[in-house]
Amino acid sequence: MKVELVQLAGRDGDTAYNLERTLQAIHASAPDTDLLVFPETQLMGFPTEQNISRIAEPLDGPAVSAVIEAARAKNVGVGVGLAEAGEDGQFYNTTVLITAEGIALKYRKTHLWASDKGIFTPGDRYATALFKGVRVGLLICFDIEFPESARALGQLGAELLLVTNGNMDPYGPTHRTAIGGRAMENQAYAVMVNRVGAGDGELVFAGGSTVVDPYGQVLCEAGREPCRMHMELDLARVQEARRDYSYLDERRFELPGQLIEHADGLREFLINRR
Repeated sequence: MKVELVQLAGRDGDTAYNLERTLQAIHASAPDTDLLVFPETQLMGFPTEQNISRIAEPLDGPAVSAVIEAARAKNVGVGVGLAEAGEDGQFYNTTVLITAEGIALKYRKTHLWASDKGIFTPGDRYATALFKGVRVGLLICFDIEFPESARALGQLGAELLLVTNGNMDPYGPTHRTAIGGRAMENQAYAVMVNRVGAGDGELVFAGGSTVVDPYGQVLCEAGREPCRMHMELDLARVQEARRDYSYLDERRFELPGQLIEHADGLREFLINRR
């Protein structure tokens, strides 16, 4: 699977700007690209309590619809983050996996960072879906600092973890360490794409978008500037990593929760809340 990591500097609250940059990147993707991955809340930037009701959109809104059209035109998959206006009246920090057929998978961030709280509602489930024969799961930023998040996707059979990231200084090294651990302990590839540049206030995003193999080894790592990285994932290495031992098989307990298997290949794990 050929993946493009699109590390960009966004504008908070400026959907028109962010969407234009996203569509340009999709249209400029290489002819043999299978999947492009963008940062956390790429389409709207990070909202505030004052503007969340104005900038958040439903999943059938104009921003996601435009990305679906671009993905269809290029016949690629797209992992991209947004501020979602849910049908329940709540707002969610959401990442979607889009294909030429539409939204294949959605994930609402379950572990809210300090600046998310009071704006977003945490999600209540993890999920995986099949994309080109590969079982893919989604996580968002702070989620990867909790081993249980990636383990929930591992229990669902994930072979590829896609992480949309909005990690800022001074926490870049934290996520570099965490993403390697999450890939290794689930013996899966991990693709993490972060934002760069300044945000609102004094935030400076740390970049460092990364691909990690199922052994926890870093295959490529970006710097702190906007860039695109191309990486071909050899999915045979997932089974290779699990051949002699499987952490999932050897563990002594499973995470509590409800597993739901759908006919279309979607698998969901509903969280048992404390």
